[in-house]
Amino acid sequence: MSELARRLGISQPSVSNWNRVPAERVLEVEAATGVERIVLRPDLFRVMQQTAGDISETDSARAQEYALLAALLARAPDTDLLARLAQLRGDASPLGLAHADLAEAASDATAEKVEREYFNLFIGVGRGELLPYGSYYLTGFLHERPLARLRQDLVELGVERAEGVAEPEDHAALLCEVMTGLINRKFPAPGDADREFFDKHMRPWVGRFFEDLERAEAASFYRRVGRLGRVFVEIEMEAFALPS
Repeated sequence: MSELARRLGISQPSVSNWNRVPAERVLEVEAATGVERIVLRPDLFRVMQQTAGDISETDSARAQEYALLAALLARAPDTDLLARLAQLRGDASPLGLAHADLAEAASDATAEKVEREYFNLFIGVGRGELLPYGSYYLTGFLHERPLARLRQDLVELGVERAEGVAEPEDHAALLCEVMTGLINRKFPAPGDADREFFDKHMRPWVGRFFEDLERAEAASFYRRVGRLGRVFVEIEMEAFALPS
């Protein structure tokens, strides 16, 4: 654990407290240890065959897209993750072009610059340029009723708040990670639970957040993350609007 913490640039107690590798750290741990991401977090990176049934290739791709957004929104990517992002390829579709744009930005970026950008966008001195929380976007304040409703639904899914974490649960990164788990059948929930969760906790605001990220003054690399998120959310909204 000491060696892994050193390679990741974090404290040993942080690693010791992991019950599983956090979604935003999977690619870093894979690079540091050689253990494939499928082994580290099969719920995020493998089509799982369980009693709920196999998930489709489309749903597997959706889950990985949400996992990518969760990782990028939770913290700034390090050098290894930037190198992996630079290898992304895309077709001529809007989502494919967003992938290619993100890959180009990653190839031109450095971890130090992106870390400063992330700080200015989401942390700042006092506060960052953007507040990626559902309550803020829906009410103008943090810790409001949308967060309370989300917490009730997270309890039903068996998602518990980790000790020492001050971040409100309605952060866009956590919502994307929950969507990953729902799509991959990680949670004991009906097959359409991802649609219900998205409609209730993401549809009303997360598209606006990604649009704001795409236009943010402090954004360069993260402007591409905003574009990817906006395009992907638009696809999700169109798909969920279709008859079941």
